[in-house]
Amino acid sequence: MKTTKDIFPAVIIGTQWGDEGKGKIVDLLCENANMVVRYQGGNNAGHTIVINGKKTVLHHVPSGILRSDIVCVIGNGVVVDPEILLQELEGLKNNGVSVTPQNLIISNSAHVIMPYHKLFDKLKEEAASAGKKIGTTGRGIGPVYTDKASRKGIRFYHLMDEKLFRDRLHDNVIEKNDYLKAMGHEPLDEQAIFDEYMKYANKLRPYMKDTTYLLNEAVKNKNVIFEGAQGTLLDIDFGTFPFVTSSNASIGGVFCGSGIPANKLNSIVGIVKAYVTRVGAGPFPSEQTEGAGLHMQKVGHEYGSTTGRPRRCGWFDAIATGYSIMINGVTDVAITKLDVLSGLDELKICTGYKGPDGQITKEFTCNITELAKFEPVYETVPGWGEDITGVRDFSDLPKNAQTYLNKLEELMGAKISIISVGPGREETFLKD
Repeated sequence: MKTTKDIFPAVIIGTQWGDEGKGKIVDLLCENANMVVRYQGGNNAGHTIVINGKKTVLHHVPSGILRSDIVCVIGNGVVVDPEILLQELEGLKNNGVSVTPQNLIISNSAHVIMPYHKLFDKLKEEAASAGKKIGTTGRGIGPVYTDKASRKGIRFYHLMDEKLFRDRLHDNVIEKNDYLKAMGHEPLDEQAIFDEYMKYANKLRPYMKDTTYLLNEAVKNKNVIFEGAQGTLLDIDFGTFPFVTSSNASIGGVFCGSGIPANKLNSIVGIVKAYVTRVGAGPFPSEQTEGAGLHMQKVGHEYGSTTGRPRRCGWFDAIATGYSIMINGVTDVAITKLDVLSGLDELKICTGYKGPDGQITKEFTCNITELAKFEPVYETVPGWGEDITGVRDFSDLPKNAQTYLNKLEELMGAKISIISVGPGREETFLKD
């Protein structure tokens, strides 16, 4: 890739268990973009961008907001906590980032996270027995998507209409209080919730818009980036169910979460970490709890940007990543955190799974019972000791680093077009 100008409209998708560095790559591509659209997930996502040593963590707002000429859109597939969103907007403004209804637009069809969603999220996780805890962020994401699927949810256009909101809130509170009573929990205060959310509605009203026509017009003549949250292996359909998120973090989420048709996309950029991390419970074939895993965690600062929880770390899994690249139709790979591997004498790459019968498969499965039985089959390659954070061209990387990337490219079945060697905006370069 010689330039990022010809990739639009483009979608940015995580190909692992999330935390691949999507925000950083979106920020890079924004050099030539006009609009960035979040299309799924909620404030359980945390996209981190580092500019001149200053770190900004975004949860709802698309990663293009740090560039003054970008219009950011929160699409209909996103679930929004208005309290947290307003806090996020205030934090951006306090840091000198201009946020107005001209550069931030929110779909009026996006679903609203309510206090009872967060409450039920925490209560259900606390009540789950050992081995059945999902490891949620407690942000109410699962319960709000549950209400959406069961047609009980509250959209922003409900919230903007006082009567509509009161009616839908009333029905929800009655139902939720029945559950809470059975659990021996104190009931919800309907009036307090109503009053609180009316305040949010008045503050957010200027940002509301029906975004479907807006986005379909934009992809005709603007450089648009569609920004995903989480990663494909956490997809509600194609991930390691039930240890997944509650939305489609794979390619399908783009269309349902924005309203644009599939034939409008020009590029699908899969974000790949140079190793693998996972937050929360669920199978993780290449996990390393000592040695290299601790190195990755420490050097890579692998702690959740939303929860602060330490991330589980492991060797690069070419089988799992190849699966994600296949189902997403990835056209370009952006590999991040290559610098974290500096200092390791040797690197391992998972190239297959060995089953209890001794047979080796190169196919990933989202059946966690089967996946848990597999042992990773590794190929070992030499590491490198050099600090690579100052490298800005593939040919200047240590030979062993070049070999590692070439091997990953071969195993994934997709070309690496972008390489990141550090957290800063400037520590990323294109690969011819």
